Amino acid sequence: MKQWSFKILVLGDMAVGKTSLINQYIEQTFLEDYRPTLGVNIISKDIEIKQIGSLIRLIFWDIAGQDKYENCRQAYYEGCSGALLVYDITRHDTFINVESKWLKDILNNIKRKCDFFLLGNKLDLKDNRAVSYEEGKDLANKINAIDFLETSALNGKNVDRAFLKLVQQVLREYGEDFEID
Repeated sequence: MKQWSFKILVLGDMAVGKTSLINQYIEQTFLEDYRPTLGVNIISKDIEIKQIGSLIRLIFWDIAGQDKYENCRQAYYEGCSGALLVYDITRHDTFINVESKWLKDILNNIKRKCDFFLLGNKLDLKDNRAVSYEEGKDLANKINAIDFLETSALNGKNVDRAFLKLVQQVLREYGEDFEID
């Protein structure tokens, strides 16, 4: 069995749901009490992709979104294989910052190719939507994201699919491919 290890960055403004997305993916849980990430939180998950006979360790770097951590964030980007760029569909400013801040950070700090996926989170709050699905899709095309999905860390909608699609693309860079149901 082949073994892989990939560093995955999870980037976006404060309170867009980065930590909640990771918790939903790893533990299928959602914590109601919000505590901001301080600096960086590193969490791993091992997955098996039987179609290609591979065991993959995903090492998630949940990077704080607060501006006060901006100077130290650059060091966290080293060795990245892929990234999730996350915004909150109910807060338009978090959407704008994907391109003006987070994508810019990736392009300025990562020396090798890094695939990134655009996620509009908090789909469970769609009645308070400030960013349309079409705007998200258009931005994904504009910034050459590998794909775009809207997710809900609260109820798990599209969370597994988003993480697996990123893994699928990263593995394609190594000549491996698998189908996602």
